[in-house]
Amino acid sequence: MKKLDRYILGKFLRTFLFSLVLFTVVVVMIDISEKTDDFVKSKLPALTILTDYYFGFIPRIDAMLFPLFVFISVIFFTAKMADRSEVIAILASGVSLRRFLLPYWMGSIFLGLILWIGNQYFLPKANAIWGAFDAKYLDFSPTANGAKAFPQNFYFRIDSHTYAGIRYYDTVNKSGGMFFVQRFDTNTMTYNLRADNINWDSAGKKWKLNRVAERVIGRDEEQVQIKFGVDTAYNFGPQDLRRDEYLKDRLNTRDLDRLIALERLRGSEGINTLLIERYNRDAIPVSVIILALIGGILASRKVRGGSGMQLAIGIVLSVLYILLGRFSLVFATKGNFPALLAAWLPNMIFAGVAYYLYRRAAR
Repeated sequence: MKKLDRYILGKFLRTFLFSLVLFTVVVVMIDISEKTDDFVKSKLPALTILTDYYFGFIPRIDAMLFPLFVFISVIFFTAKMADRSEVIAILASGVSLRRFLLPYWMGSIFLGLILWIGNQYFLPKANAIWGAFDAKYLDFSPTANGAKAFPQNFYFRIDSHTYAGIRYYDTVNKSGGMFFVQRFDTNTMTYNLRADNINWDSAGKKWKLNRVAERVIGRDEEQVQIKFGVDTAYNFGPQDLRRDEYLKDRLNTRDLDRLIALERLRGSEGINTLLIERYNRDAIPVSVIILALIGGILASRKVRGGSGMQLAIGIVLSVLYILLGRFSLVFATKGNFPALLAAWLPNMIFAGVAYYLYRRAAR
């Protein structure tokens, strides 16, 4: 690594770190002002709010805005270099544009790798901290008489021939009522099980069924057994029975892959939401590299009036990137747009923009 690389890379990382801290403080202050009443009602000490809420909230927000922090940081420090004619001096000394962009490659790959590792392992843990606090203190909505409301009417596929259902389920106690299992051969039912209650045994990793009626239906006869209690293992656990739109965010990648495989087996209609979350964990870190290169190319030209124009272009491109990602998300979750393409489409389009800008600037 040459002195030029260390100089640009140092500016890159320092500016990014400053931007990350600055924007994080601003976002936290805004969030505190909006949730002050909720924090007061919770009667929790400030240290508990910090560890049980903001230790999860801050990584979540930073990961969400990470590529934009990188993009704006690159435009800011590169425009300053161009305004002081440093870029002109570097290129005039015989350094090609490709060589000039090398530290941008190194810095963006390093930051993208940090984001990728965070998305796979650490961000789900932070989301679990934030989500648990949010559900308990900020988004708690009891019924009119103060009782706890349970998710109702689960119905899902266990395998290609077997279906199960639960009338109600308590996510806290991991127990439910009026559980049934039905197995079919073509259009004919061959097995039916009904239980008054179902409870999760954390030690044995099995379900305990109480007051069970089990029917095995043959071609010419039917066998019925009544049992007081049955311990059995199904291919679903308590985590699969939580109707929570943020569940996918709290699962590490291995558990998310398992949930996707299970939902595919069940024929779930909402599987695209899970697929987009899975593909985004790989696609968004790549966007860090693409946006950093676009920022470096755009801001390396010296323009009249200082760096304001480059920053304005950077903000516009950031907004376009976010809008493109949101449109893809909506089309994938509400329509038949492929989830893989929806996750990678912004990167594909902006990679084309980066190549066009590079070819144009290299002339």
